Amino acid sequence: MKTEQEKINFFLEKGFLISPDLLDANFNNSSFFDILQKNIITKDKPLIINQDLFRVVSNEAKLNINWIDFEKSKMLQEKGRDNKIYNTFLNILHYDISDEKKHEVEHMINDIKDIPKLVIEKENEVNENNILVLNNYFEKYKKREVQDFVSYFKIRYEVIKKILLNRIELQNTVSINKLKVSTERQEVSLIGLVTSKNKTKNDNIIISLEDTTGVINILINKNKPELMEMAEDIVLDEVIGIKGNLSEKIVFVNNLYFPDMLEVKQKKSDDEVYAIFTSDIHLGLKNFLSEDFEKFISWLNLQYGDDSQKEIAKKVKYLFLVGDLIDGVGIYPGQEEDLQVKDIFDQYRSLAEYLNKIPKNIKIIVCAGNHDAVRIAEPQPLLDKQIAKPIYDLENVTVVTNPSMVNIHASRDFLGFNVLLYHGFSMPYFADAVNSIRVGGGLDRSDLLMKFFLQRRHFAPTHISNQYIPDSEQDLLLIEKIPDILATGHIHKVTTANYKGVTCLNCSCWAAQTEEQERRGIRPDPSKAILVNLKTRDIKILNFSK
Repeated sequence: MKTEQEKINFFLEKGFLISPDLLDANFNNSSFFDILQKNIITKDKPLIINQDLFRVVSNEAKLNINWIDFEKSKMLQEKGRDNKIYNTFLNILHYDISDEKKHEVEHMINDIKDIPKLVIEKENEVNENNILVLNNYFEKYKKREVQDFVSYFKIRYEVIKKILLNRIELQNTVSINKLKVSTERQEVSLIGLVTSKNKTKNDNIIISLEDTTGVINILINKNKPELMEMAEDIVLDEVIGIKGNLSEKIVFVNNLYFPDMLEVKQKKSDDEVYAIFTSDIHLGLKNFLSEDFEKFISWLNLQYGDDSQKEIAKKVKYLFLVGDLIDGVGIYPGQEEDLQVKDIFDQYRSLAEYLNKIPKNIKIIVCAGNHDAVRIAEPQPLLDKQIAKPIYDLENVTVVTNPSMVNIHASRDFLGFNVLLYHGFSMPYFADAVNSIRVGGGLDRSDLLMKFFLQRRHFAPTHISNQYIPDSEQDLLLIEKIPDILATGHIHKVTTANYKGVTCLNCSCWAAQTEEQERRGIRPDPSKAILVNLKTRDIKILNFSK
């Protein structure tokens, strides 16, 4: 058992304070601090650790949470102003802990008194549209050095390695430097990052695989067609697992493993509520389809469509705009010739005028894209608060980063839906780089691209697939937590799919094709919105074209 002073010193050494409710607890399990140390020592954790938060961080999984908002919600709860947001955080966090881990954690803290139930208070109406930002990017201004890139890829490797180690087939994985060359072939399991991929003169595929201890070549034989098909889709810098036979200084691969997700059960709300998804408004373009966009807004105001369509519009509670709200300025050579509105401030003012017409009971969630007033490098922070001030001034708008995770429609009895937003800058690269996607239709098959992201658990595994800022502490392009809904945009093509229980949506645009888009092979499917029934999870595509 630790003394009070030992407990205080432990937390202070790690840059945290400990609340009295945790300090007074009798920790009677020797493994308590070991498990806590594995999970709490990261710089993005909140400053004060209380019994609620301890219950969550004792889970071995790294928590990817908007801790700033968490602490704000705790402050409001302590002041008696608002319990809902804090308890919603706890509810969602508790949901991430497996039943087995819940039992272990509860056993270790059985002497902590009065642990609150992890539920949110009942609202006047169950279908009140709640929004909780689970994961946002917060810029840390610093000079980037070579070591930041090293740390960035190491973080990615460790997270995906942990996911892969959950597979039974990879339980006996060893480090590359532990491999022992023998005259007899020996079976080995490895997890590593792909640093090169080439075809031999015999049409086999040879890959250089690297972990934190060394590098080794692995070979996929052309006489194994299923493996070859999987290997054709491997891209540089992704993390994979293999089983094979080591012979001298090369591993002959028998099986390949990706950090793919497991099948998830689709959540459904008790009440019939709709969320609608669209993106790439590109306001400011001469080709902006203003009449179609006005029809969309009129429908939301119950002023367009037949009676059945208006009945659906009454139940729309959430609108997601997944990037490229405006066309911006100076995005590509010759853009000024394509612009109707050439001032970026005016573009956001005009957009705000449109969005202000949307009923205030509809919550609007927006993230940036590569045309917006924010840096192009991912993860993209929030829209510039000066340039996009008219958007921030709208009372029913929540601005999030790209990517981000947002929870909607949580209640006392329902955990809500986790919606993962990513505008999609890397999609053109992988439409060409991944063999099965290129052959299957390229940019016309955004369903395959979204599936690829979920299988690799990353939005841009290859170094040159997007512009990015290396963060030495986290990789925000990782998909650690599996969403209920994944929504992307960027390629102006409507696609819906279901991958292992995740609703995958690639959103439409509100602009006709420009010459620049034609050069890039983008063929828009404009003026459409994707409607998701949160009670049934049914999907409809609404067409507002002339």
